[in-house]
Formats: sequence, C-alpha cells, structure tokens
Amino acid sequence: MENNEIIVGLGEALWDCLPEGRKIGGAPANFAFHASQFGYEAWVVSAIGNDDLADETIEALSKNGLRLEMPRVDFPTGMVDVVLDEEGVATYDIKENAAWDNIPYTPQIQALAERCKAVCFGSLSQRSEVSRQTVYRFLDAVPEDCLRVFDLNLRQNFYSKNVICESLRRCDILKINDEELVEISRMFGYPGLDLEDKCWLILGKYNLKMLILTCGANGSYVFSEGRFSFEETPKVAVADTVGAGDSFTGSFIAALLKGHTLREAHRHAVEVSAYVCTQNGAMPTLPDRLKGF
Repeated sequence: MENNEIIVGLGEALWDCLPEGRKIGGAPANFAFHASQFGYEAWVVSAIGNDDLADETIEALSKNGLRLEMPRVDFPTGMVDVVLDEEGVATYDIKENAAWDNIPYTPQIQALAERCKAVCFGSLSQRSEVSRQTVYRFLDAVPEDCLRVFDLNLRQNFYSKNVICESLRRCDILKINDEELVEISRMFGYPGLDLEDKCWLILGKYNLKMLILTCGANGSYVFSEGRFSFEETPKVAVADTVGAGDSFTGSFIAALLKGHTLREAHRHAVEVSAYVCTQNGAMPTLPDRLKGF
C-alpha cells in the first residue's frame, strides 16, 4: 500500500450500550473498520475523554486493527443507549456534550488529511461547533483525488438544513437511507417527486459523483452520472442492524478504490451488510469469502 492511501472515518467514536452489553461503535469508526478488512490502512479521527472508557476505546479499536488519532479532551467518552425492536432494528439515545463533540484540529489530524484517499463523515459529529469546524478543515485539506463520503446519518434532532447543505457541497458521494430521503425532501421542499427522481435531483444539484440509497429490506440503489444500479436485499436471520449501513459504505468505497465497477462494488456491499445483520454489534470480522474481493 502506498503511503498516501489511507482511509479515514472522521467524527464520533462511541460505545453502543446494547441489551447484551457495551460494544464499540460510531458510524465513522464502523466505516473505517470495514474498509480495513479489504487491506487498507484505516484511521479513526475522533476524541476521547480522560476516563476509563477512553482506555477501553483505544483497546477495542486497536484490537480491531484500526489506527487512531483521538486526542483526549475534558469531556466524557461517548456513549449511546441502543434499544432493539422485535426485528432487531435499533433506535438510539445519544448522550450530549461528549468528547467527540469537541474534536480539536491538530497538526497530526492535518497530516492524516493530506494522506487521505477516502474519508467518511456524517451530520451527527457536526452537532457542535468545535467538531464541525474540525470536519470542514479536514475536508479542505485532503488531496484533490480523495473521495469525500457524506453519510447523512440523521439521529434524533442533531441536524439542521444548513449543516446538511454545507456537507453536500463538500462531498463527492452521499450515502442516505429511505427514511432520511423523506426527511430531507420535506426539508428542501420537493416531497412530490418519486424516489428515483429525488435522488437524481440531489445528485445533479450538488454535482455529486454518486448517491447511494439504502432501503432496508426493499433493496438499495446507486446513482452516478447516468449510471444506475439496484440490488435486492438478501433475506437473512437478523441479529441486529447496528452498523449494517456503515459496513455497506466501507466495503463499497474499498471496492471502488480497488478498481471494481460500480455494479460490482454495489453487489459486494450488499453481501457484506447482509452478513453484518446476522451478527451482534457493528464490527464483526468478515469471513474470508467476503474479505477476498
């Protein structure tokens, strides 16, 4: 791997408090983990507290093969209470004023931005001014050919139209789910269009390279400058859906960077996310048949 080919998950690193116990997570960390399973040097850029949970965070992420740039700050390490319904679908109670709300922009983080081949960021980590400015400065510092992936990831009330618009202007690829598409269609004032027309409109309006739309059991779509891909969602025994979308994004981007076509990358991302749904937690190790793509 060349020195500049690193993949970065930028934003929240936190603990999902599931019924069976705590598991390390956070969308950017999940994304980086799944990209790392395809041989990429993957980094998590976030912040942790001066508490015992911070030490556990370092240990858990490092054990999963990730490299870390997570300054310690005077706020508690992030935690989320996760409730699963009868079908394993998760809802989240995300604690405020966490360490990842206060990610400082350091020379070490700047150095990672300058080596970045792909970076994934979301709206949740931008709920505070400090981390939002760090996200923007990082995106401004990446090389011209870096893929900037905006995983919308709407949670609770931790988003705004301004943050979403600014993020869309700064990204190359948007990852969104069907519920989020309904919300931003209402927010942007075009609820009357059908699903595909909404996606083509967003792709063109913000000059995106790609838009990825996941619709749970109803399949997923990739839109890209006249190209289009749809894949059915495999029927599997769901343990939980935590991290499934992040595994889709991480494996899709890794496959693209390895030179696979949009359709090949899409098909593989579907297989990976289906497998993750059969496992507990967001970072299960993939079987060799899925890693060797």
